[in-house]
Amino acid sequence: MTEQVFKGSCLCGEVAYEIEGPFKIFQYCHCSRCRKFTGSAHSANLFVPPEQFRWTKGGQFLGCYELKQAKYFATSFCKQCGSSLPWTVQGGKNIVVSAGTLDDDPGIKPMWNVFWGSHATWLKETHELTKHDEYPK
Repeated sequence: MTEQVFKGSCLCGEVAYEIEGPFKIFQYCHCSRCRKFTGSAHSANLFVPPEQFRWTKGGQFLGCYELKQAKYFATSFCKQCGSSLPWTVQGGKNIVVSAGTLDDDPGIKPMWNVFWGSHATWLKETHELTKHDEYPK
Protein backbone atom coordinates (compact mmCIF):
# COMPACT_ATOMS: atom_id res chain seq x y z
CA MET A 1 0.00 0.00 0.00
CA THR A 2 1.35 3.40 -0.91
CA GLU A 3 1.59 6.21 1.59
CA GLN A 4 -1.64 8.12 1.23
CA VAL A 5 -3.54 10.52 3.48
CA PHE A 6 -7.06 9.48 4.50
CA LYS A 7 -9.61 11.80 6.06
CA GLY A 8 -12.16 10.97 8.73
CA SER A 9 -14.76 12.77 10.80
CA CYS A 10 -17.65 12.42 13.21
CA LEU A 11 -21.32 12.36 12.20
CA CYS A 12 -21.92 16.07 12.76
CA GLY A 13 -18.62 17.08 11.13
CA GLU A 14 -17.35 19.12 14.09
CA VAL A 15 -14.33 16.82 14.60
CA ALA A 16 -12.02 15.75 11.79
CA TYR A 17 -8.70 13.96 11.44
CA GLU A 18 -6.20 12.66 8.92
CA ILE A 19 -4.23 9.42 8.92
CA GLU A 20 -1.37 8.44 6.71
CA GLY A 21 -1.05 4.91 5.36
CA PRO A 22 0.10 2.28 5.37
CA PHE A 23 -1.92 0.76 8.20
CA LYS A 24 -0.52 -1.79 10.64
CA ILE A 25 -3.70 -3.78 11.29
CA PHE A 26 -7.37 -3.78 10.33
CA GLN A 27 -9.44 -6.09 12.48
CA TYR A 28 -12.89 -6.77 13.88
CA CYS A 29 -12.93 -6.91 17.67
CA HIS A 30 -15.71 -8.88 19.36
CA CYS A 31 -14.79 -8.16 23.00
CA SER A 32 -17.59 -7.01 25.29
CA ARG A 33 -15.97 -3.57 25.72
CA CYS A 34 -15.96 -2.86 21.97
CA ARG A 35 -19.53 -4.15 21.67
CA LYS A 36 -20.66 -1.85 24.50
CA PHE A 37 -18.87 1.17 23.02
CA THR A 38 -20.07 0.67 19.45
CA GLY A 39 -23.50 -0.69 20.31
CA SER A 40 -22.88 -3.32 17.63
CA ALA A 41 -21.72 -6.91 17.23
CA HIS A 42 -18.09 -5.80 16.90
CA SER A 43 -15.83 -2.86 16.25
CA ALA A 44 -13.95 -2.43 12.97
CA ASN A 45 -10.57 -0.96 13.93
CA LEU A 46 -7.51 0.21 12.03
CA PHE A 47 -4.24 0.63 13.91
CA VAL A 48 -1.68 3.32 13.04
CA PRO A 49 1.39 4.66 14.83
CA PRO A 50 0.81 8.09 16.46
CA GLU A 51 3.14 9.81 13.99
CA GLN A 52 0.74 8.86 11.15
CA PHE A 53 -2.28 10.53 12.80
CA ARG A 54 -3.38 14.12 13.38
CA TRP A 55 -6.53 15.95 14.42
CA THR A 56 -7.43 18.64 11.88
CA LYS A 57 -10.55 20.13 13.45
CA GLY A 58 -12.64 20.20 16.61
CA GLY A 59 -10.31 19.20 19.41
CA GLN A 60 -12.57 21.04 21.86
CA PHE A 61 -15.36 18.56 21.04
CA LEU A 62 -13.33 15.45 21.91
CA GLY A 63 -14.35 13.34 24.86
CA CYS A 64 -12.33 10.40 26.17
CA TYR A 65 -12.87 7.54 28.56
CA GLU A 66 -10.16 5.21 29.83
CA LEU A 67 -11.11 2.01 31.59
CA LYS A 68 -8.33 1.97 34.21
CA GLN A 69 -8.25 -1.83 34.63
CA ALA A 70 -7.90 -2.40 30.87
CA LYS A 71 -4.40 -2.79 29.46
CA TYR A 72 -5.15 -1.22 26.06
CA PHE A 73 -8.81 -0.20 25.88
CA ALA A 74 -10.00 3.41 25.87
CA THR A 75 -12.60 5.35 23.91
CA SER A 76 -12.88 8.71 22.22
CA PHE A 77 -16.04 10.37 20.99
CA CYS A 78 -17.54 13.61 19.75
CA LYS A 79 -19.25 15.54 22.57
CA GLN A 80 -21.67 17.05 20.01
CA CYS A 81 -23.00 13.94 18.24
CA GLY A 82 -21.57 11.00 20.21
CA SER A 83 -19.75 9.44 17.26
CA SER A 84 -16.90 7.09 18.02
CA LEU A 85 -13.54 8.65 17.14
CA PRO A 86 -9.90 7.53 17.07
CA TRP A 87 -8.25 6.93 20.41
CA THR A 88 -4.78 6.29 21.74
CA VAL A 89 -4.18 2.94 23.39
CA GLN A 90 -2.92 3.14 26.95
CA GLY A 91 0.85 3.33 26.65
CA GLY A 92 0.54 5.42 23.47
CA LYS A 93 2.04 3.00 20.92
CA ASN A 94 -0.97 2.97 18.57
CA ILE A 95 -3.94 5.03 17.52
CA VAL A 96 -7.09 2.95 17.04
CA VAL A 97 -9.27 4.34 14.26
CA SER A 98 -12.90 3.24 14.05
CA ALA A 99 -13.07 2.41 10.34
CA GLY A 100 -16.65 3.63 10.04
CA THR A 101 -15.49 7.20 10.76
CA LEU A 102 -13.30 7.31 7.65
CA ASP A 103 -14.49 9.54 4.83
CA ASP A 104 -12.31 7.62 2.36
CA ASP A 105 -11.83 3.96 1.43
CA PRO A 106 -8.76 2.83 3.39
CA GLY A 107 -7.73 0.47 0.59
CA ILE A 108 -7.39 -2.42 3.02
CA LYS A 109 -9.83 -5.11 4.18
CA PRO A 110 -10.10 -6.57 7.70
CA MET A 111 -7.49 -9.23 8.36
CA TRP A 112 -9.11 -11.19 11.18
CA ASN A 113 -11.56 -11.33 14.08
CA VAL A 114 -10.21 -10.97 17.62
CA PHE A 115 -11.88 -12.03 20.87
CA TRP A 116 -14.12 -14.30 18.82
CA GLY A 117 -14.64 -16.46 21.91
CA SER A 118 -16.75 -13.67 23.43
CA HIS A 119 -18.68 -12.68 20.28
CA ALA A 120 -22.35 -11.77 20.65
CA THR A 121 -24.50 -14.89 20.79
CA TRP A 122 -27.03 -13.26 18.44
CA LEU A 123 -24.43 -12.49 15.76
CA LYS A 124 -25.28 -13.77 12.29
CA GLU A 125 -22.64 -13.43 9.59
CA THR A 126 -23.61 -10.79 7.02
CA HIS A 127 -23.13 -13.14 4.09
CA GLU A 128 -26.01 -15.21 5.51
CA LEU A 129 -28.47 -12.31 5.39
CA THR A 130 -30.64 -11.02 2.55
CA LYS A 131 -29.31 -7.75 1.15
CA HIS A 132 -31.34 -4.65 0.24
CA ASP A 133 -30.10 -1.34 -1.24
CA GLU A 134 -32.79 0.53 0.76
CA TYR A 135 -35.32 -0.31 3.45
CA PRO A 136 -37.22 -3.43 2.35
CA LYS A 137 -40.83 -2.91 1.30
